[in-house]
Amino acid sequence: MTNEEQGLRVQLAALYRIFDHMGWTDLIGNHITVKIPGDEEHFLINPYGLHYSEVKASNLIKVDIDGNIIDETEYRINPAGMVIHSAVHAANENAHCVAHTHTDAGMAVAGLKCGLRSDNFYSAILYDRVAYHEFEGITVVDGEKERLVKSMGDKEYLILRNHGLLVTGASIPTTFLNMWLIQRACEVQVATDSTGLAKNPIAEDVLKNTAALTRKFTEAAKNTDHSLEFKAMFRMVAKKDPSFKD
Repeated sequence: MTNEEQGLRVQLAALYRIFDHMGWTDLIGNHITVKIPGDEEHFLINPYGLHYSEVKASNLIKVDIDGNIIDETEYRINPAGMVIHSAVHAANENAHCVAHTHTDAGMAVAGLKCGLRSDNFYSAILYDRVAYHEFEGITVVDGEKERLVKSMGDKEYLILRNHGLLVTGASIPTTFLNMWLIQRACEVQVATDSTGLAKNPIAEDVLKNTAALTRKFTEAAKNTDHSLEFKAMFRMVAKKDPSFKD
């Protein structure tokens, strides 16, 4: 195992623990995957049957793009995770890390015909950056891959209608921040709707300007790679339980 792969294993295991801390888990379901650099098109995925709080660097499973397990392991993988994650990894060379959740707020917004509205601070940042994919049932059919990839296009954020949230990133820290952002946007929308009061819309020109500023700041922040936020959360989960590094 290369030092680079070992580093990715520790980061990815930490991200599973961070998702657990944030309450973004669904029993033993859902996945976060990361590409391993190289021509083999291998990536790491969580063992099927373990809770996110049990994921460690050493028990992450290395698979190829077709879902074949590369290294010997006592665990197996979830076919549903392979359909979604392998499709996105294979189609988008910039999708080094892919995360999928079934949070209450994410699924609530995914079940709304309007989807994510651009009427709060966080959703305004995501203006014109979110794609949608229609629900086709449990994602275990390879035939859905092409349609899912087409739905996502070149966007980093995908709302799976009636299902949940999916984000990608050029790195593990970026993917964490992307999920945090769309999750917060969904949470605020659900909280706003719960009041039953009239909503205050954001003007189109303000949304377009916000999108332009966001692109500018994102480009300027590429070198930092959102590592400060991730490092802060990494320290927190390491203090709580450092076993994910094993």
